[in-house]
Amino acid sequence: MEKLKMGMVGGGEGSFIGAVHRRAALMDGQIELAAGALSSTPEKARRSGRALGLPERRNYGSWEEMLEGELALPEEERIDFVSIVTPNHMHFPVALAFVRAGIDVVCDKPLVHTSGQAGELVRAVEEAGVVFCVTYNYTGYPMVRQARHMVRSGELGEIRKVIVEYSQGWLVRRLEEAGDKQAAWRTDPALAGAAGAIGDIGSHAENLVATVTGLEISEICADLTTFVEGRRLDDDGNLLLRYEGGAKGVMISSQISTGEENNLSLRIYGTEGGLRWRQEEPNHLLFTPFGEPSRILRRGNPYLCEDARRATRLPAGHPEAFIEAFANLYLEVAAAIRARREGRAPERPPAFPTVYDGARGVHFIEKVVESSRSERKWLDARWRVPHPEGAEAPKG
Repeated sequence: MEKLKMGMVGGGEGSFIGAVHRRAALMDGQIELAAGALSSTPEKARRSGRALGLPERRNYGSWEEMLEGELALPEEERIDFVSIVTPNHMHFPVALAFVRAGIDVVCDKPLVHTSGQAGELVRAVEEAGVVFCVTYNYTGYPMVRQARHMVRSGELGEIRKVIVEYSQGWLVRRLEEAGDKQAAWRTDPALAGAAGAIGDIGSHAENLVATVTGLEISEICADLTTFVEGRRLDDDGNLLLRYEGGAKGVMISSQISTGEENNLSLRIYGTEGGLRWRQEEPNHLLFTPFGEPSRILRRGNPYLCEDARRATRLPAGHPEAFIEAFANLYLEVAAAIRARREGRAPERPPAFPTVYDGARGVHFIEKVVESSRSERKWLDARWRVPHPEGAEAPKG
């Protein structure tokens, strides 16, 4: 099988997430890095590309140069898709341009800055018919897939309560003033958007709940705080959520929780049982059926659902984690791209987050910020899929 050719925008010198994307994309031998515009300045971009061994003719100084250069190549030589791993403010122009050129896209989260941009991008994707993945990478964990299967198949009964927490402690000090690149752009409204912690990691929490449970938020009561003096965006968020159908939720999103590293955890409680999953121990899922002993389900075992087994590379007892979860999304994107190239339906429905998940996430961030600024206790937060004609249609 010929490898798919990936181009990358962003992810050069000093980038954490760009290196993760590259390792994940290349893990299963189906994708190769063929071209890149890896930084915001031509000199740094080309230096980054040389360090990764990119051929000079496809080591571009800017994303515009990359798009023009790739489109000038014979179709069989062009990149098959682009991976966008820039700060948030560049997601929209880059993604829109490549989509309109008919090139498939993998884009980091949050998708864009505003729902207006999200709507325009959704319509462009629908018109071009391209594959579009938003890398909410935690959905790639096998035990998240198992949790989704158990909730959707009714093993927990009717869902009553969901508690999701994403706590970090790395921004307890004002690192943005100390030369930390990652802190600098994440706390700058021009680059990150309208939200800080709630956009950076709260968007992951929202997507995790939606992926596993299928619940749709109807109302939000949010309290965002900027604890670090002089910081321009929120660094802590506490939310009460109401879901369609009556379930209730609690969400914590914090980057000033001293001592925490990457504590994303999910608890789901239904009429027949509960589930607990924690990203820092991702290979285990705790199932607590009503009136029965608790059970620990472990990754890599044959009793798991097909989706969980398919997302597993190693035998039981050999830990798999963050990069492998990322790689699952790229593997599924590769399958979808091959199916599109061959004019056929994918062998199974894509499990990766799509442009619609990204658009819903942008809507969520906007509503949280609006709720936090409002004196109203509850804010209507229902989301509607942008309709291709420009109007809006109910989800589904």
